[in-house]
Amino acid sequence: MQWKTDWGLRGRMVFTMFLLFALYIVFVGVLSQFTNLIGIVLVMGLFSLGQFFFSDKMALYSMGANVVDENEAPELHRTVERLSQQADLPKPQIAIADSQVPNAFATGRNQSNATVAVTSGLLRTLDQEELEGVLAHELAHIKNRDVMVMTIASFLSTLAFIVVRWGWLFSGDGENQAPIYVAILVSLVVWVLSFLLIRALSRYREYAADRGGASITGNPSALASALMSIDGGMDNVPDDDLREQAEMNAFFIIPIRSGFIGKIASSHPSTEKRIEKLRELEQQQETA
Repeated sequence: MQWKTDWGLRGRMVFTMFLLFALYIVFVGVLSQFTNLIGIVLVMGLFSLGQFFFSDKMALYSMGANVVDENEAPELHRTVERLSQQADLPKPQIAIADSQVPNAFATGRNQSNATVAVTSGLLRTLDQEELEGVLAHELAHIKNRDVMVMTIASFLSTLAFIVVRWGWLFSGDGENQAPIYVAILVSLVVWVLSFLLIRALSRYREYAADRGGASITGNPSALASALMSIDGGMDNVPDDDLREQAEMNAFFIIPIRSGFIGKIASSHPSTEKRIEKLRELEQQQETA
């Protein structure tokens, strides 16, 4: 399969980014009226810059994943190297996390500084074709520069959250506290709206990575089968392990969901919808 642009999906992503940009323009305009909050902007800017440059190390540390060389995982290295060549990407580092949760994620600030991580549970759950489908999905995230896009998109959302939580500390000792309360209220609205928009953007990018992964392998059904296997394998994982790794949902190929709120605010589309899209791709491939 060729790496083709899904213009409908691209349009939805662009529209979501436009809404985020418009929301943030309003937010910055309101925040600029309160000069005593500028320090928060500077601190958060430095924090986001550090997050951008060290996101791979933080993600691997959070998962307890260790980078492995070719002697430790020769077959996995050969598979990733072949798929990277097919995707026209530099070969990323490879890491393995000792976890029963069957999952995988990609991280890194750009295509030359990327890592693909898999869990030991994933390696036990999938066959070779399914594993290739998952690895290709993660390589598509790297090719699409998703870590950079989502870091930029979430910057002011994180700032709004900080203002909501700590803004009262910057109110000073003056009698008129109304402006700071207005800033906190506006920040709360911005944070909620941007949270939902960023989740929508994340779901669109998962569809794009599914499509890109299928293009790399030329086998959409392998990724669809892997998604079903992973989704089913979650039922066999102890609850304690699921809770420990829930914070990594945004990185995972299939997130760990819990309850109604977890589903409507998910960073990923439902597995059923993703499989449906992959089957449509397979039909297009067969009729091409």
